[in-house]
Amino acid sequence: MGDERLFPEGAALIFGATGGIGRVVALEFARAGSDVAITWRSKREEAESLAREIESLGRRASVHECDVTDTATLDATIAAAAAAHGRVHTMVWGAGPLVAQVFLTETTPEQWRRAIDVEVHGFFNASRAAIAHMRGAGGGSIVHLGSAGDLRWPDKDGLSVAPKAANEALVKGFAREEGKNGIRANTVLVGVIEAGMFLELSKQGVFDEEWTREVHKNLALKRWGQPEEIGHAAVFLASSKAAYVTGQQIAVAGGYGI
Repeated sequence: MGDERLFPEGAALIFGATGGIGRVVALEFARAGSDVAITWRSKREEAESLAREIESLGRRASVHECDVTDTATLDATIAAAAAAHGRVHTMVWGAGPLVAQVFLTETTPEQWRRAIDVEVHGFFNASRAAIAHMRGAGGGSIVHLGSAGDLRWPDKDGLSVAPKAANEALVKGFAREEGKNGIRANTVLVGVIEAGMFLELSKQGVFDEEWTREVHKNLALKRWGQPEEIGHAAVFLASSKAAYVTGQQIAVAGGYGI
């Protein structure tokens, strides 16, 4: 990328960095010239391994334990990341549990409550804390990793799609209200990616050959996406190359929904 700086001094704070997609997103930020703050809840070894890999690329990395359902912990994590790097210029939201594939009417109240607590309440509270920091630091960017199900409903994936749809409204709200403070907010709509939840559920037999055939019918590009492709979009939206882009969605989903 030459000598052009895509980011100011400071770090990209990645929620969900120990997941299959989040890990690659974190590495793409490092390759693009940004330091990275990594959060983890239960996968400390994975977080520390990722930090070492980022440092091998010549960037600084910090590791922060965080339960995204705990507001005080979220506030402390953002403060610690800012202290470690001087500034958080970008918050990437990719946190989320492994999602059961069930029809909406078969979803239990406990499953629904957990999805909302992590995906919606977590994103809202993390964004509020990040924005408070960014206002005093000259601006910043929020990048939400959403779902391509926002374009066309995928049966049985409501525990992922519905909470992320609520976050799409929040992204537009943050973009509208915080633009005057130099803060942008955008979404990468994530399609079927050969990493993370898709691979894990495939191992469990949830996604079989019939499922694959049906999904491919709705794809313009007849292949699964790669996690690096999510990383490229996230880096673009957070970078100076997208300085006049806010409140928008980029679908990295092979044409799903067309």
